[in-house]
Amino acid sequence: MSRRTVNASNAAAVGPYSHATWAGDLLFCSGQTPPDPSTGKLVDGNVADQTHQCFDNLFQVLEAAGLEPDDVVSVNVYLTDMDDFAQMNEIYATRFSSPYPARTTIGCTSIPLGARIEIGLTAKWNS
Repeated sequence: MSRRTVNASNAAAVGPYSHATWAGDLLFCSGQTPPDPSTGKLVDGNVADQTHQCFDNLFQVLEAAGLEPDDVVSVNVYLTDMDDFAQMNEIYATRFSSPYPARTTIGCTSIPLGARIEIGLTAKWNS
């Protein structure tokens, strides 16, 4: 099987992986941490600022694949501190419209680059 991948030039990657891979009409996006693509450095600030940057990075990947936020069907959120849930949730609600995608939120001990949040998602091509 040959992989059909998507890489967005204006989203950061911090390892040997593609930003996203197609499987049929589903696009599986790798988790995005919040580095600013213009500097390559982690966004300073609270989890709200980092959440915004994660979604900015992910939505660049969606755009590169010809998709948009309304095509997202599932989101996985990883937080290093579950006390950040309310801030993340507030920003999350502004990045999607109702009906919202399915979502899982998981607490974990650490995320690459020292980020407080990582977000991955799955989107569906609607031809």
